[in-house]
Amino acid sequence: MRRIAVIGCGGSGKTTVGRRLAALLDVPMIHLDAVYYDADWNPLPPEEFAAIQEKLVAEPRWVIDGNFASTLHIRLANADTVIFLDIPPLVCLWGILQRRRRYRGGQHAEQGVYDRIHWGFITYVLGYRRRMRPKVRALIAEHATHARVITLTSRRAARRFLAGLPGT
Repeated sequence: MRRIAVIGCGGSGKTTVGRRLAALLDVPMIHLDAVYYDADWNPLPPEEFAAIQEKLVAEPRWVIDGNFASTLHIRLANADTVIFLDIPPLVCLWGILQRRRRYRGGQHAEQGVYDRIHWGFITYVLGYRRRMRPKVRALIAEHATHARVITLTSRRAARRFLAGLPGT
């Protein structure tokens, strides 16, 4: 595992898994929210965001966490490992609330990215498995045929996966 894409619903544990993997494997960790948004949650233009990702995935080693379905194909085509956190929606919402409480505004605040919890985000999380999961699976099937795809369906499965890696 040298080039790892970690994907899943908001609150599924992408950053936690990504950070642990990056530390265990001694590879750079890239959090896409911190790349895409500024401190006021203004997004980059789509072409610029895609171009930055093309540069990031050209590196020999990385862990990148984030969804962004419009550019997911860039990461999938270049990853040797894809970790899909297919976690139940209520568990994701609980994770979001815990993250909010723990980090008081955002776990990426040092990078200028703060959590924005609003009704649209909550409905996105609740509907992720019905609306987004089929799209994500189709993108994986199309762009990551060469990669090892690991689907984790619970926090316990994610902990077991990480505990089973060399160096843990």
